[in-house]
Amino acid sequence: MLIGIHKKRIQFFVFSGFTGLLLLALKSNAQQNEPDSLLQSATLQNVIGYTLKHQPAVQQSLIDEKITGLQVKSKLSDWYPQVNFNYLYQRNFQVQTSIIGGNPVKLGVNNTSALQFSATQSIFNRDVLIANRTKNDVRRQAFQQTVNTRIDAIVAVSKAFYDLLATEQQIKVVNENIVRIERSLKDARAQYDAGVVDKTDYKRATIALNNAIATKKANQEALKAKNEYLKALMNYPKTASLDIIYDSTTLEKEIVLDTLQNIDYSKRIEYQLLQTQRKLQEANVLYNKWSYIPSLSANGAYNLNYLNNNFGKLYNQSFPNSYAGLTFSFPIFQGGKRKYDTQQAEWELKRTDLDLVNLRNSVNSEYTSALSDYKASLSNYQAIKENVMLAQEVYDVIQLQYHSGVKTYLEVVTAETDLRSSQINYFNALYQVLSSKIDVQKSLGEINP
Repeated sequence: MLIGIHKKRIQFFVFSGFTGLLLLALKSNAQQNEPDSLLQSATLQNVIGYTLKHQPAVQQSLIDEKITGLQVKSKLSDWYPQVNFNYLYQRNFQVQTSIIGGNPVKLGVNNTSALQFSATQSIFNRDVLIANRTKNDVRRQAFQQTVNTRIDAIVAVSKAFYDLLATEQQIKVVNENIVRIERSLKDARAQYDAGVVDKTDYKRATIALNNAIATKKANQEALKAKNEYLKALMNYPKTASLDIIYDSTTLEKEIVLDTLQNIDYSKRIEYQLLQTQRKLQEANVLYNKWSYIPSLSANGAYNLNYLNNNFGKLYNQSFPNSYAGLTFSFPIFQGGKRKYDTQQAEWELKRTDLDLVNLRNSVNSEYTSALSDYKASLSNYQAIKENVMLAQEVYDVIQLQYHSGVKTYLEVVTAETDLRSSQINYFNALYQVLSSKIDVQKSLGEINP
């Protein structure tokens, strides 16, 4: 009885210890994965880095690269000898009979079996030759597709980041505006209670305050939607908060761009993709032309044949045979199939050449449009930046004149509205310049993932 209790205690302690170790390992693994799943500092660079690591589209392109690499290896494996093994067994219920010298003679036995080992080695085969010739181009094309996907992800995330940042700045401006209006409302109410002014001033202040609060609410709702959109682009956890971090001074320095650059088509990933596609099209033309060349392969086999009327003695003795040879294959007439396939491949090559021409024209137009938008946005930003300082000075002066009884409250409201609008326009203009700069860099092929 005591021995049984002791065994149960040992089993309990062993089970408890194993469970504790398992929970500790799971906790440790969770702690290791936690920093990778959430951003500690959501700067633009960190957001881009997170996106390139977690976005499904980027991950799919990486998987496509691996699949392409395996497909290439699968094609190249045909260069190696193809060795096969077959096992055969046949039961003849009625053995074939032939007449030899006027007498019926059975040709065969009731039980036949064979162990067959065969090997084939391609010597000339256009499929294998083209696979070996184009393996690097096929891999390069898959890699370039990944680069293209990463560039698109960087552009989309950067613009979404700036858009979210602009909305955050608008909320800050509105908050400052609400503080000013509340202070003005308090002053207007005090002056009304003192009999200095009528109730029009504080009612106007109340109207302005209500409008500012409504604007803030609308911006907050827009901020939520833009935040979720950015998280969706990043594949960021839905339940986690994403608080972006930025440096206004750094952002202002980043708006500078050399507008005298010349277009280099070779930098565009789309152009590189088309060039790779053209090489593959050239290989396809060659592939179809090689259909006129015979294919040649070496083959051989070693067979162990077993023949016996008695199944129990079937495998007592074998009758081996072996051979080696060459197979020469040449299709003589296919109804013009090879000719038409070659012509089709040549036309596809010409079509790719026209795709390159179209892309060059498209890049020229895209660059011109993006550069024009950038210059316009930059000019607008510089003008609005000056307006902010002027609007602040005007508001401060009118505010002092209002308290001195020189200006009316309506003029204070107007000055405050101008200040708020100029501040909002300033941040919108800043992020519009940064967004336009991204378009210019993309058109020049300068975004490196």
